[in-house]
Amino acid sequence: MTPIRTLSFIVLVCAAATTCSRPREITLGVPWYPLDGPLVPARMTMVTAWDVPNNPLRDAKLDDSRLLKEIQWGYRIFTDTPGEASRLVPSRMSCNNCHLNAGQRDRALPLVGVAGQFPEYNRRAGRLITLTDRIIDCFLRSENATGRSEHAAPPTASDREVLALAAYLTWLSRGYDLGDSPRWRGQNTIPSAALIPIDKLNPRKGGELFTDRCTSCHGTDGQGVAVGDKRPGPLWGDNSWNDGAGAARVYTLAGIIRYTMPYLDPGSLTDEEAQHLGAFINSKPRPAYPFKDRDYLTEALPVDSVYYAPR
Repeated sequence: MTPIRTLSFIVLVCAAATTCSRPREITLGVPWYPLDGPLVPARMTMVTAWDVPNNPLRDAKLDDSRLLKEIQWGYRIFTDTPGEASRLVPSRMSCNNCHLNAGQRDRALPLVGVAGQFPEYNRRAGRLITLTDRIIDCFLRSENATGRSEHAAPPTASDREVLALAAYLTWLSRGYDLGDSPRWRGQNTIPSAALIPIDKLNPRKGGELFTDRCTSCHGTDGQGVAVGDKRPGPLWGDNSWNDGAGAARVYTLAGIIRYTMPYLDPGSLTDEEAQHLGAFINSKPRPAYPFKDRDYLTEALPVDSVYYAPR
């Protein structure tokens, strides 16, 4: 992916009456509106999809070191995973498809300040995991690295792509205290009181909502509609996340949908609508994660893990 091109243009912000404010100069990719702490606010629309508050490709304060080059490559992998990490990724999913604005958008799984939370306990693994463990897991599941040739070695902690992503995420966490969970972490979930039992969710109703609210960006086939050189990640099918990914859980996906979609009016769906949509999308075929039998060996299987055999 090429670095974001800088384009200056003028936006006139007029008052409701007859007077106008002075013109404001805006640089493409640089937020011109108030941030929510370090993050793009959750209610911003697709117009701000390419805004990145902290972009290592254009930070003039950074030196020309080897570490910087790794941080910059990690950023490029994050925003264009199939293009920059094709050796490991057979799908068309990028980290940026779920962690919007390069991991810097509120209520879109933001990753600012998160690196210092590791190692942390992971219920699926049943043990403490490191930051690189988590990155490898995302490669294996969300980017379906297990869908490569059966002879291909899985990603490891020494792979350059894994290390570059760790460098970028660690750079995003500079200045934050170790062990202090940022206030924006975990804020993209459906409240427990609003959860609808899985067997009461209606994928057909979710499909109707999808046709009405989602196809302008995701297409009727769920594979994404190109906007310039960008395209949403496929929501199902061979090029999507596999059935062992976090987004393959209905409530997890519903939380992402609830606060980030539709991108033209984020947050406008109700808790119920988001859950029906999650049930619809996760009723669709997707690649199989071959090691699901190794998950949740010490913790109860979550009720929304619809691709797992009941235990």
